[in-house]
Amino acid sequence: MNMAQKDAAGKSKRPNIFKRIGMFIKQVFDEIRKVVAPTGKELLGWSVAVFIFVLFLMIFVTALDFGLGKLVMLVFG
Repeated sequence: MNMAQKDAAGKSKRPNIFKRIGMFIKQVFDEIRKVVAPTGKELLGWSVAVFIFVLFLMIFVTALDFGLGKLVMLVFG
């Protein structure tokens, strides 16, 4: 079987575009049903953790910016 025959055979076996879209949407809803929403306590805990992490990163980047700025001014005067 040459490449053209394989391509033709592969294309004829695929369902039409509307069936594929319908199957995709069905699979999306099946996956969404598996999702478990966090409790209020979990949501608050993770929100606080993210806030603290972002605050830490802001302080770290600010310190780097300030320190490197001072270093550049010291080197290049």
